[in-house]
Amino acid sequence: MTPTDKIWHNGRFIAWDEAKIHVLSHVISYGSSVFEGIRCYETKQGPAIFRLREHTRRLLDSAKIYRIPIDYSIDQLIDAQVELVRLNGLRSCYVRPIVLRGYGGVGVMPVNNPTEVFLACWEWGKYLGDEALSEGVDVCISSWNRIAPNTLPALAKSGANYMNSQLIRMEAHHNGYAEGIALDAEGRISEGSGENIFVVRDGRIHTPPLGSSVLPGITRDTVVTLAQELGLPMVEAVIPREMLYIADEVFFTGTAAEVTPVRSIDRIQVGSGRRGPITAKLQKAFFEIVEGIAPDKHGWLTPVPAAVAAK
Repeated sequence: MTPTDKIWHNGRFIAWDEAKIHVLSHVISYGSSVFEGIRCYETKQGPAIFRLREHTRRLLDSAKIYRIPIDYSIDQLIDAQVELVRLNGLRSCYVRPIVLRGYGGVGVMPVNNPTEVFLACWEWGKYLGDEALSEGVDVCISSWNRIAPNTLPALAKSGANYMNSQLIRMEAHHNGYAEGIALDAEGRISEGSGENIFVVRDGRIHTPPLGSSVLPGITRDTVVTLAQELGLPMVEAVIPREMLYIADEVFFTGTAAEVTPVRSIDRIQVGSGRRGPITAKLQKAFFEIVEGIAPDKHGWLTPVPAAVAAK
């Protein structure tokens, strides 16, 4: 990670090295944080943040689920993120809003813990590697299930939930895979450690419903919309594990992963063993929008003043 000049904290811009919290902040002991991951792309029209409003809304939704009060409106946070990228002079970057419970009471009940809001950004490449978008990745079914209903809220993008994601990703890495796929509490397909999953069989695209302990991914929603516009049959339904082994194509979606094909699962080859035609169509449509090649008819891109973003 290459530090940038500024981070936004509770309404003001501070230096990167000044963005600190106390070791006894509530978040450190209890994982009481929610966050987002957002990409800013370099387009032909200048830097633009992809689906900023939807990401910021999900941040506020996550905080509401966890009863974390935030004193800033969605528009204030949107404006602050655009200004953050502008001040740091980045053409493309990853934006990370974080809302956490800070220093105060030390008990589980956060009675006297203030809410801290940080917005940061930095340059970041392809999450699963530069070749992953074309060649695909090798993944496994994790021995760790996704969080069960009424344990932790899967609809919230919280730091605590990602302890589960860390276990999934570390296990996969140590066993020689790029990523792990988690099953839900019923043994059906849920998602990757940080990605939603799509399965193609006989020309029809399947993706697990939110009830399968799935985070409502912004890129997931984007791909569903693009599939509909391309006339590709799409169904949201419970997916049994074994369907992955007989799929024609499988791909991940996420802010970090974007649209990444899966070439094998548990050492069983998926389709041709590389990116399939439906994945390729959706990938092409996705990147044409985020790179400003295709018209932004959905208003998904929030421009950053290009005259300042010159680094």
